[in-house]
Amino acid sequence: MGSSRPTADSGDPKGPDGAVYLKRKITLFRAISLTVGTIIGSGIFISPKGVLKNSGNVGLSLVIWVACGLLSMCGALSYADLATSIKKSGGHYTYLLETLGPLPAFLRLWAEFIMIRPGINAMVSLAFGRYLIEPLFVPCHAPIAAVKLIGVIGISIITALNSWSVRWTSNLQTLFTVLKMIAICLIVFPGLIALSKGQTENFHNAFDSNTLALDKIPLAFYSGMFAFGGWFYVTFITEEIVNPERNIPITVIVSLSVVTVCYLLTNVAYYTVLTPGEVLSSDAVAVSFAEQTLGQVSSLIPVLVSLSCFGALIGGTFASSRMLFAAAREGHWPPLFSMIHIRKHTPLPALLLMMPLIYLMIGIGDIYGLLNFYSFSRWLFMGLATLGLMIHRYRYPDIPRPFKVPLIIPFIFTTMCLFIVGMSLYSDPVNTGIGCAITLSGLPVYYVTVYKWRLPSRWKETFDQLTVKLQVLMEVIPQEIQTY
Repeated sequence: MGSSRPTADSGDPKGPDGAVYLKRKITLFRAISLTVGTIIGSGIFISPKGVLKNSGNVGLSLVIWVACGLLSMCGALSYADLATSIKKSGGHYTYLLETLGPLPAFLRLWAEFIMIRPGINAMVSLAFGRYLIEPLFVPCHAPIAAVKLIGVIGISIITALNSWSVRWTSNLQTLFTVLKMIAICLIVFPGLIALSKGQTENFHNAFDSNTLALDKIPLAFYSGMFAFGGWFYVTFITEEIVNPERNIPITVIVSLSVVTVCYLLTNVAYYTVLTPGEVLSSDAVAVSFAEQTLGQVSSLIPVLVSLSCFGALIGGTFASSRMLFAAAREGHWPPLFSMIHIRKHTPLPALLLMMPLIYLMIGIGDIYGLLNFYSFSRWLFMGLATLGLMIHRYRYPDIPRPFKVPLIIPFIFTTMCLFIVGMSLYSDPVNTGIGCAITLSGLPVYYVTVYKWRLPSRWKETFDQLTVKLQVLMEVIPQEIQTY
């Protein structure tokens, strides 16, 4: 972005008439709805099985849920510090770029769009499809082909919605957040009622040492942290948030406090009604719970859970496209992806780029394989981002920081992320090794992309011509207003 361009006034969400740029339309309420709605997706309805399986017993699994909430809060507070001092959109990518340099930032970008984002969207899409049509096939399981088809249709609708309107996307995100809180309440209240009546058998010997699986604890954290994933998305859209210096810290604190309490109560409800064996044998824990507690109303749960997944996909797609947009603006990705639709004011090319790999992962992936597959790179780079915060604080002590956290907070988050990543190489060397290899495969792409001036002139001319044709086809132009 050249400095000669006009700058949007952060207090004016509209800016100059007719200018094409990503406008500040995300208020505090919308930001909280986006964050809560993106965190509470499929995770709480899928991950209890993964946490229990890898922790070994009920007691330790509940401890891990609380620890994941506290650890996520440390990460969220650290990112809020970064977001209020580095006022660019892009989240992980931008913070790595500004603190550790272009190579780590590019590798994070590469991992995000080759592996992490397609993996997450595929996982949640599969959960959306399963919960939506599973009741139609009771007592049998839904055909996997049907689940995948529904998932593909769902993610296609979401991409179209994000491409159409920021305002509609935000409003629907708020609506789905309300619906998923209703789903949580329909689980928590019956569980707590049963607990108050003395139904505590499943908590006896909750820390049974005979079932501990210490070498699998990192994988249990992966499952738990997946359920909390999404607290960082608010920092992907910093330039679209009204008064980000105030609203981003409030958003992450309120959102994670609410979600942590909801998750703990939901798991207590699950274990009050279902035995550990029933949790482990169920592919849809919330549905199994509802069948035993809600009677005829139980058919509502899978519908609400599927809508919860749909809402999480809306928010995740909305935010992650801004990372690609920011990277293209910095010259780390083809310039087409930093362009915006001239009428809808949405980053259309960045949204469309994500689709092919999501479809591919939906077609070939299973939920738990996908989770372990991408988690290595995701948590490695998040740990590096908070490490970058500490380095940035040391190098530039005089930079204004409207929200400044004690250094112990990013230190705890960095240490835990790197520990979990290191242990995962021992617990699941195949999937983590594949994730590491795919991340490092971005090295040659980095040098081709960043040093593109070294490419033959004929290649560059062809690339420029293709860019212009796609730009005309999609009706997109570069951002006309500097928003940071």
